[in-house]
Amino acid sequence: MKAKFLNFLTVCVVTLAVLSPELVVFGIIWERHIELLESQNKTCEVSKTGVATQTKNIPLPQTKIHTSEPNLVNKMLTVTEQYKLGTILQWFFVLTPICVGLAIIFYDRYLVYRAAVLKEQVEMLERLWQQSIEQ
Repeated sequence: MKAKFLNFLTVCVVTLAVLSPELVVFGIIWERHIELLESQNKTCEVSKTGVATQTKNIPLPQTKIHTSEPNLVNKMLTVTEQYKLGTILQWFFVLTPICVGLAIIFYDRYLVYRAAVLKEQVEMLERLWQQSIEQ
């Protein structure tokens, strides 16, 4: 049992060591991706308003600006939600092997504890049985 547990724990640690650089790179790429999307959204909005004012030389109607603002807000919320999802996935991949390893360690300790309690109960019952035979 101990050898299997030690082998499993070793595999978990090695897997975590192999996956941790990937998670760091994934985090860096994800942050750059979010920055790229934000800059694209900003340039898209600037180019829309800039082209409209330069070609027509008249100010944009207020309704046009108001209709584009909710879209920008929705796009920014989507980018923020994607960033949160990426962060959650990173922590999930990091914490899952750790939690599995801790669960196995605690379960092994629990089995040792239950075996000790059972042994004490058996010894107490044997003593009571010996005392009842002697009387």
